[in-house]
Amino acid sequence: MSTSTVKKLTKRDRFEALLKLSEVQADPAMVDFINHEIDLLARKNAGDKKPTANQIANDGYKDIIFAELSANPDKLYTVTELIKTVNGLGDLSNQRVSALLRQMIEANGVEKIVDKRKSYFRLAH
Repeated sequence: MSTSTVKKLTKRDRFEALLKLSEVQADPAMVDFINHEIDLLARKNAGDKKPTANQIANDGYKDIIFAELSANPDKLYTVTELIKTVNGLGDLSNQRVSALLRQMIEANGVEKIVDKRKSYFRLAH
């Protein structure tokens, strides 16, 4: 028995399929209704999503890291050094600080330097 991946049809997919039917196209009220429903779905998905409490906390941690790196722009830090020496980061795991630094690298605020398989971080120059 083979398991194939079948794409689950969404509400939008179903409405768009209905719009293609000639019976539906013949009824302008039905077309208007379906277009209105598709518009509602688009608005719902593009709505203003508030950041989670964790995302807000992470932004605060990034600010703390950035402040430390800015205070010493030429110093190279390891993740462990950041956790041990910077106030406010002591309760975080290495993995979480690494993830925050990765996000900061993608935002071009921090650069990563690898020396003898050890990763160091500093303010991007």
